[in-house]
Formats: sequence, C-alpha cells, structure tokens
Amino acid sequence: MMREVLAEVMMSFLVSDELSFRIPVELTYRADDPYAVRMTFHLPGDEPVTWTFGRELLLDGINSPTGDGDVRIEPAGGEELRDVHIHLQVGGERANFRAGAGPLVAFLDRSDKLVPLGQERATGDFDGHLDEALGRILAEEQNAG
Repeated sequence: MMREVLAEVMMSFLVSDELSFRIPVELTYRADDPYAVRMTFHLPGDEPVTWTFGRELLLDGINSPTGDGDVRIEPAGGEELRDVHIHLQVGGERANFRAGAGPLVAFLDRSDKLVPLGQERATGDFDGHLDEALGRILAEEQNAG
C-alpha cells in the first residue's frame, strides 16, 4: 500500500506583470520517496508538467527566499504571510507562480504527519532512489552528448 498525501491547489500562473491566470496544481508527497514533493501543473492547451524538488525547499521557501537553481521559492512581499512565489526555470525558459501560503502549509503539515521531518531516511528507500536518480541523470547526459 502506497502512503501518500495529495492536494489540489489553485495557483496563479504569472505570465507578466499585467497578465496572470489561475490553474490547478496537484501536490503529491509519497512516503516511499520522503525527501521529494511533486507539483503537477495543468496549463491550458498543454500536457501536464510535473516538477519534483525537495520538501524542505518548499518548507523553507514559505518563510524566506530559498533555492538558487531551477527552483526558487519565496514569500510574496509584506510582513503578513499570505502568498508564496514559486519560480521555475529550464534553460532560458521561466515560469512564475503565486500560491496561497495556507494550502501549502496544510499540505506540508499532512506530509509531516506521514513522515516527520528529519525521519525521512528511516522510512524511504533513499539509496534506491539515489541510484535511480543518478542513473536517469547519466542516461540524459549520454543522450544529450
């Protein structure tokens, strides 16, 4: 039996300073991959796109800017925490989203009940996932070269 936490959150896809639209985003956290959070974005007219990144990155980004690679997360202005910006980048392509902090915190709270922060290594197949991830990265590098 797979133990997981699922949530659907409405986010604003920020096309520009003047244009944004709301999209459904599925959040998934699985006990068998306890370090990762998956966000599946359903953009109109496109196939769903899934991003996987660290649960701690999302947790830290709700309170202060974090991430320096393809995923950056930060609270959206003001002292009262209401919204969070999620910035995703692949090469020169960027996508920016704004989400309510409340649904993200509720999702993370549920994930913490499933696998408490700091106890991930005891519950997941960390070494198996690391081997699988390294295999995918090496295969992608060989195919790109």
